[in-house]
This record gives sequence, C-alpha cells and structure tokens, in this order.
Amino acid sequence: MKKTETAKVISQEELASGIFSLWLENENTAADAKAGQFVNVYCAEKSRLLPRPISICEIDREKGRIRLVYRIKGEGTKEFSRLQPGDTVKILGPNGNGFPLEEAEGKLLYLVSGGIGIPPMLECAKEADSAGTVSVMGYRTADTFLTADFDRYAKCVISTDDGSLGYHGNAVQALEAAADTMMPEIIFACGPKVLLAAVKKFAEEAGIPCWVSMEERMACGIGACLACVCESVETDEHTHVKNKRVCKEGPVFAAGEIVL
Repeated sequence: MKKTETAKVISQEELASGIFSLWLENENTAADAKAGQFVNVYCAEKSRLLPRPISICEIDREKGRIRLVYRIKGEGTKEFSRLQPGDTVKILGPNGNGFPLEEAEGKLLYLVSGGIGIPPMLECAKEADSAGTVSVMGYRTADTFLTADFDRYAKCVISTDDGSLGYHGNAVQALEAAADTMMPEIIFACGPKVLLAAVKKFAEEAGIPCWVSMEERMACGIGACLACVCESVETDEHTHVKNKRVCKEGPVFAAGEIVL
C-alpha cells in the first residue's frame, strides 16, 4: 500500500494569472509516475484534512522530480502557491491510471485539452512514440501557459474563446478544423466534461480510438470514499453498479467505457 512521502520544492513560478508551476523532488514518485497520473498533495494547515489531487505535468526520472501545474481554486491551492524552494510538502502517489502511450505508437496522435486539463498532456507529448503529435489547446484568452513547452514536442493548435489568439472558438472546434487537413488516428483528451463529450462524439463518428482523462472532485483520492464516481457503460466490479471511481479506475478511460 502506498504511503505519504516528503517532497522537496525545487522551484515555483506563476505561468499565467492564478496558474502555478511547481517542481517537486521525490525519487520514488518520479520513478513510478506515468503520463496522465496524479498525486495527492497535503496542506500544512491541519484544518484542511483532505489532500488536493493535482495532475502530473512533467516527469524527470533522472533527477527524481515531477512538475505540477495547477490553478488556485481555494485555500489549499492558495497555500501551495506560497511554497518556496527548499520547503517540503507531503504527497501521495502516483495515483490512478495514465494514458496508454503504447496505443499511439506509429500513429498520428492528437492531444486535445482545455484549461487546467492542458498540463497532463505535456508528458504525453514528450513520451509518445507517435508518427506525429498535434496538441490542440483551448484557452479563454491570450493569457496562455505551457505553449512554449508543447512547441518542443508537438505541432500546436491554439484556440481562444474570445479570439484574441489563434483559432477563434473552443478546442473541439479547433480539432474539427485541424482534422479537415490532417485526420488523427488516435486521440487523447483532458478537460471539462463538455469538452470530453464533444471529443468522444467526434471520435466515435470518425471511428478513431479515443481516451479521455476525467476531471472530478475527489476526497480521499485512493478509491475508498466513492466521492468521485462517474457513470460507466458496464457494471463496475467494485461497486456492482454502473459507476467507476475516477481516482482509481481512472482518471484516464477509454472513451467508450464511460457515459459523458
């Protein structure tokens, strides 16, 4: 059974308004981590009992480090944003299932993401042994983040809701426009449920294999509390109903496994 470990803060910076990049050092976590997994990060303030699940953005196994890119959403993440190099924080992970990178080998891979669903796709872009990778990223405005990082590993298609940068529209509309020129052979997606539902529909109609990473509120983050279940197509072996635990069976699912 996994146990909490101490991670050392290596660096932290604000990438965009309210979006922070945090590099942590913990050899065990970095050695076991896979693209698409997450870690539970614990607050030092004892009144905040529950950990905050944060997706893994990058993995540096050689240095024993992981990168977390997160948005301030409450007091817990606000606490994390004040961490400085040399500080320590308790973490548990890596947790959940990651993206099946082996399925993308030799294929044209599209990474479709929006908002805070963008960070976990970076490690996919780094590790994918694909025939080519296209990263379609949806932002609200031109206040973007991680675009320069993705440029190193993929062809980037940027969309903004207000049209201030790149394609004027959402990530799914940008996906459809890009596919008119170059149809993907496999899709990985991460973001809000409305985005995932639209990507799933696009993939099903085009006959393209698709995996999605679900965003759900979590309590324990280890599969015990059933607070983060999503509706599944088949009956789950654990709950014996048509539910799956996002933190345990997910967060990455084959799109056909779940109801969106």
